[in-house]
Amino acid sequence: MQIKGDAFINKLILLFVFDKMEVPLSENTVLDMCCSSNSWIEYMDCKLLLGTLLDHSFIYSVSSQGEPLYSITPDGRICLADFYVKIPSSVREEISLFVKNNRTKYKKRQECVADYFMNKDGTYTVYLKIIEPSQPLLELKLVVPNRQTAKSIYKKWEDKAENVYATVYESLVD
Repeated sequence: MQIKGDAFINKLILLFVFDKMEVPLSENTVLDMCCSSNSWIEYMDCKLLLGTLLDHSFIYSVSSQGEPLYSITPDGRICLADFYVKIPSSVREEISLFVKNNRTKYKKRQECVADYFMNKDGTYTVYLKIIEPSQPLLELKLVVPNRQTAKSIYKKWEDKAENVYATVYESLVD
């Protein structure tokens, strides 16, 4: 459900999403959750409102390697608590259910970053990273013979990152 054109309600919706997720979120994650996967807020409105919330210290930027992550501030929580009832209950319920069912997926997607590119010699480099909010936990670069292999690794990284980290850690730490 979308409350078209009501910037105040949309700001509250964003604060509610940050509060419910309980982890710092990238702009892309917020846009995906609020605009692509759901129609809570229009895409351009969401981008503008994120900047406004940041400017007014209702959210803050968490230092991160790569894409900045944002989290709700104490002032943001106070504002949300004061105006919580202004968010239609149907929207609150929809957000709460969505977050409950998807929190782990979005958290993992932000923590496990992958990319690949072609090298001058025709091989591909796959870049894999596990990011904690303050610093990378693990970074790997793999050179593979072809795009198909690179793409396969790229697609598997989100599901396999935890096991790869555990294996590397256990192998190196006695």
